[in-house]
Amino acid sequence: MTPSVFEARSSPVTLLLTGGFGIVPASIEPGPAGTATHNYIATEADGSQWFVKTYPVGTALGPVDAAARLGEYARLCRVPVAAARRTTDQGRLVAAHQGLVMTVTRYVPDAVTADGRLTGRRWEAVGEAVGCLHRGFARHEYGPPRLGPRDKAIDLARTLARLEHLVSRYEATPPASAFERWAVETAREKLARAPEVEGLLGRVPRTMVSQLVHGDLSGPNVLLRGDAVAAVIDFHSPIRRGAVWELGRLALDPRTVLTQPDWPEGLGRLAAVYHSLHPAVGVEELASVVRVTAVALAMSVYPLNSVLDGLGPVTASLERYARDRHQAAAVLRDRLDEAEEVLRDHLA
Repeated sequence: MTPSVFEARSSPVTLLLTGGFGIVPASIEPGPAGTATHNYIATEADGSQWFVKTYPVGTALGPVDAAARLGEYARLCRVPVAAARRTTDQGRLVAAHQGLVMTVTRYVPDAVTADGRLTGRRWEAVGEAVGCLHRGFARHEYGPPRLGPRDKAIDLARTLARLEHLVSRYEATPPASAFERWAVETAREKLARAPEVEGLLGRVPRTMVSQLVHGDLSGPNVLLRGDAVAAVIDFHSPIRRGAVWELGRLALDPRTVLTQPDWPEGLGRLAAVYHSLHPAVGVEELASVVRVTAVALAMSVYPLNSVLDGLGPVTASLERYARDRHQAAAVLRDRLDEAEEVLRDHLA
């Protein structure tokens, strides 16, 4: 971010921080990039640091507030979550002024994301954090866990239709870049693998537990400090999804699968800790987590649809992520039998 752009943004940020949250920053710097937000780190004169998240103009306050409240609820459930700063007037979690929407939480220093960094005792630490999270959410007023259809991420008819639609759109608008050409060929390859994926689904339970979940639980949204989970961040507004789908989305993050060759053993230990804390998700479901994640990755249209759906520029980071997802799906298929055997050993 150039100094002029940063200064233009930081001025209204400083005003809302001071007027809305009672924070007078001695300095304010760009923070870790968000998908659809601009983030900052504000430091007060006494050294207190705050993570400031600002949303695009026109963002509805309701979902932002609901997500912030969900994070605070998780804190009450003893999940490590950065404490939110409330507004000085009405004690709200969200402030807005002239189109700028903002939330503020304590900054978590000296932490790294779990993105590709699950090693050693971190597997158990993440299993404990997610088990505690899902157990706590099971008591939320949004509703208890219940058996129902498998998560929409592995609804084969739905995902095939989305892939077919993506290919037809690319055929109507010929790919203009190397990424787009790779994207349409990859989508066609995914469609060709449909019979193989259907075979994988044959051993996934037809009914699975759905419940209130984090909603965007992935490597970048879990912060680690040493072997411990320092914080779970960036909650989604309340949504019900498959518990196993969410667990696999984090534990089998593509970069973890590609960079940690012992991931089946780590996954087994994580699943055992998770199950001890949240037994509402049964052993058979947990043992299918690799299949669920393999199918979800194999059939996903994201980020192949980034250009056509205007989801933002295709950066080098996004292109690397897209290729990692595709490669990780293949690794999960190749090591499926091995991983499931390890999982069942740990869950016995």
